[in-house]
Amino acid sequence: MTQQDRQRVAAGLADGLSYAEIARRLERPTSTISREIARNGGPANYRPQQAHQATSRRARRGTPAPPREATPPVDAMAEEVIEMAVRTGLPRMTARVRVDLLLSEDGRRTAAELTRRLQVSPASVSVAVNYLVQNGYVRRERDPQRRRDVYVLDDEALYRSIVIGSQPTLEMAKAATAEAEAFGPESPVGQRLAKAGMFLERVIQDTIESADRWRALLA
Repeated sequence: MTQQDRQRVAAGLADGLSYAEIARRLERPTSTISREIARNGGPANYRPQQAHQATSRRARRGTPAPPREATPPVDAMAEEVIEMAVRTGLPRMTARVRVDLLLSEDGRRTAAELTRRLQVSPASVSVAVNYLVQNGYVRRERDPQRRRDVYVLDDEALYRSIVIGSQPTLEMAKAATAEAEAFGPESPVGQRLAKAGMFLERVIQDTIESADRWRALLA
């Protein structure tokens, strides 16, 4: 990469762009951007001038790349999964926490571990895990020995998230049906609301029944 490329990487990080978006703007693979940032201080400490000088020194010494970079880095793979989660509507910080749990060996992290690994504030992790717990993506366990919470992404997480995520739409369907009655079933507005309520209720019921039917696949 040229020094100008590295300056654009730093600018992208400062603007909060994802690795994938920075790569797109530089017309380079996401894995290249991920490796560049990972071996030069990470997203919080990346400095383009120092990165360029360090790369030049490594080239002069003929220093081999670290073993971790000889294979596709986890950061690059994780970034792609994060981007997909964000496109579904998940907040980016929340998506980062969820993906880090997903890619962990046992699906378990403490808040301190998440803070250290993602290089973010404890408050950011707290907001993210609370969202994930409330929406069924992860569950909270208490470690009695160390008196701290452990966040767990288990095999039932997908099932819980589908069931919990269906509830707001089901409530919307019931509200539409109630409003249809209030406007009168013969009125144009009442008929429109009744159709919408019936459609939403049937779709959500089918979704929950399907989740129940295939739940055993997660066991």
